[in-house]
Amino acid sequence: MLAPDLRQTLVMVEEAMRDTQGPWWVISSAAVALHGVTPIEVGDVDVVASVADARRVMHGLGIPPIEDGASSLFRSTVFGRWETPPLVVEIMAGFHVATSAGWTEVLPRTRVPVLVEACAVYVPERAELAGMLRLFGRPKDLERVRLLTSLT
Repeated sequence: MLAPDLRQTLVMVEEAMRDTQGPWWVISSAAVALHGVTPIEVGDVDVVASVADARRVMHGLGIPPIEDGASSLFRSTVFGRWETPPLVVEIMAGFHVATSAGWTEVLPRTRVPVLVEACAVYVPERAELAGMLRLFGRPKDLERVRLLTSLT
């Protein structure tokens, strides 16, 4: 069961992403919740899309791109924070994570629809999401992997 704030945010995300030309995904903690992990804390919703779609959606929502959105672990070609929904939505494209091999692009290959109030929200399939979280490597991500893989 998804928390009401997360449900409302995901419906708003689906509405905002409805006219994209390419695929998009919800990743990280919200994706883990969409795979049925409970309880799990979801502080924001991370959305990955193509550069063109991310720019188009952000423009349509009036979200200015954040130029300094990079951290020592993550960087994106396009990054913006949508603060209108109950939970902040981070929209990103050209998303990379720092690994021992250098910057590695994070772009899911699998796409599983999950219905939230009759809206299709897309997540990577469970094994791919777990691999992505392992790549992030933070303690909270490794705990998400443990919870996600304990469902099988």
